Formats: sequence, structure tokens, C-alpha cells
Amino acid sequence: MSLLRLRDVAVTYRAAAGEVPAVRGISLDLAAGQALGVAGESGSGKSTLAMALLRLLPKDARVTGEILLDGEDVLTMKWGRLRAVRWASASVVFQGAQHALNPVRRIEDQIAEPLLVHGLATPAAARRKVAELLEQVGLPAWRARSHPHELSGGQRQRVMIAMALACSPRLIIADEPTTALDVMIQAQVLALIRSLIAEHGISLIMISHDLSVLASMCDRLAVMYAGRVVESGPSHEVFQDPRHPYSRALAAAFPTVGDPASRLAPKGLGGDPPDPMRLPGGCSFHPRCPVSLPSCASADVELWPAGESRTAACVHVLPAEEKTETPGISVMRPAKEDA
Repeated sequence: MSLLRLRDVAVTYRAAAGEVPAVRGISLDLAAGQALGVAGESGSGKSTLAMALLRLLPKDARVTGEILLDGEDVLTMKWGRLRAVRWASASVVFQGAQHALNPVRRIEDQIAEPLLVHGLATPAAARRKVAELLEQVGLPAWRARSHPHELSGGQRQRVMIAMALACSPRLIIADEPTTALDVMIQAQVLALIRSLIAEHGISLIMISHDLSVLASMCDRLAVMYAGRVVESGPSHEVFQDPRHPYSRALAAAFPTVGDPASRLAPKGLGGDPPDPMRLPGGCSFHPRCPVSLPSCASADVELWPAGESRTAACVHVLPAEEKTETPGISVMRPAKEDA
């Protein structure tokens, strides 16, 4: 049984100008002990999806579908049950620790809070647990008395990881955990997350725009564009041999170490992601796609088999006899998404 199962999850924001579809019908599975990477540009819906998993979105967001955590639908949980699940069953490493941490409270109090709220420790035991957690993430125990502004960016991110581990959850959601960190600190934080996940057998959902980082951290990748998953599969296969044109563009956006040609002439992707309120017809990626067909402007392609345990929402992954220049290719049965 999957630890986490998403079925046709959609998130729509209510705005003055109308409804904004940020996430559009995503289905994914995450097994216990598995790491799933979710990639995409800013505005692709990946952070919205992550926050929807524990109902952390603002009140103007409407979430539909099913989010099954250990077989229990998060979207139908009563407030008391949801409060018990947060931090204890699933926790979050938020993007930007400087803003996620309370600037006027000491680190000790912030890490101890979930332990005390869930009744997992007395105040004295919580202080001892905080010291253990800080040492576990590579910080000295005396840092517990510090305020967030007294720590560097990497140290604050380590505090967020310690807080996420406090209640021994089965799932950690890491939303861009290395944003704004220099490459040396980024490598240290990623190595720390990797070792802790392996040591505790925790499942991980990691959000990033960097396919190379996700490929090194995760078992599987799901690439999002305009609120949908456009490709998924084993991480090393998606990174090294992407089947969707958007995945190829993401993978090629980073220069290859030791290759002067890629450093001097990086391969970018022209244009910007579409406005969620004005999505183009057919495949949402077709206005930016270098290999689009005339039918892509009208046919809304689903996720199709693109190899063993792989799917991609592109007409080019279909067998040659199934490709067509006319609308209607979406009448084929789409592949069931497993991640």
C-alpha cells in the first residue's frame, strides 16, 4: 500500500479577476521509504501541490480530488485529526528558512513546539530532544539559545530540517530546501537530507527547478508544467534521457561541467510559462515547444507510456502508427501514473 496517494488533485485560487487553476488533475503514488522529486519552473504549480498535501494553502484556494495519507483522505479530515497528522505523520521543510522561522523566538522553543503540541515530551525532555536534533543536523547544542538572525542561511536551513524530524514523521516535504544558499552549503544540506532520509527510512517529496539535484536525491521524478505532470519516471532516466520536450529543456538549462561549449552557449527555453487564467488550447507547452505538431494546438495529450515505468504527455512518445496531424489522439487510454 502506498504511503501517499494522489488522485486527480486540483487546486484553484479564487481571485478578483476569476478562478486561477494552479494545479490541474495530478495523480501520483509514493511508497514508504521512497523519494519523489517534483520539478518545474516558477509558476508550474509544484509548491502549491506540496502545500495542498497538508492543507496549508490560504482560504482562497479550493482543493479537489483525493490526498490519501496512509489510506486516510487529508481533504476530509476534521481539524483535530489534521492537527494530529501535521508534524507527527508528515512535516514540511519550508522554502526560505529566514521567513519560515519566527524571528523573535529562540531556536529551542521553535523546535520543541511540535513535540509539546503533540504531547510527545515534557518541557525538560523536549529541551534534551532539541539538543539531540541540533547535533544530528550538524549544529552545536548551544545554538538552541540563538535567534534565527544569529544563524547563517545554511544553519537556519539545518534548523528547519531538525524541526521537520522532531516528531519522527513518515513523510517529509522539502520545498526548495537549498534556495538562496551558495553551492558549498547547498551540497552540505543535500548530503544531510540524503543521510537522514536513509538513516530513518523516511519518505521524501522534494521540490526544485534543478533536475540534476533531484536526480541525485530521488528515486523518481515528476516534471510539472502549467499545473500538470508532463513526464514521470525513474530519476536517472528522466534526467539523462528525457522524453518530453519541456523536460529536455530543463535538463539542458544547466551547463555541463568540463564542457566549455555548454558553458559559453547554455541552452535555454524561450518565452515564459503561460498565464494560468489564459492557458493555450491543446498541449499547454506547444507555444514554446520546438517540435510541436499542428495537432498539438488542439489535442490535449494525456500521459502515455514512454518506456518501462515511465510516462510522458507528448505525442512524440506514441508509436509511429499512432501519431497524427489531426486532433483526437487523446481518445487513447492514458497510462496510469505511478510514482
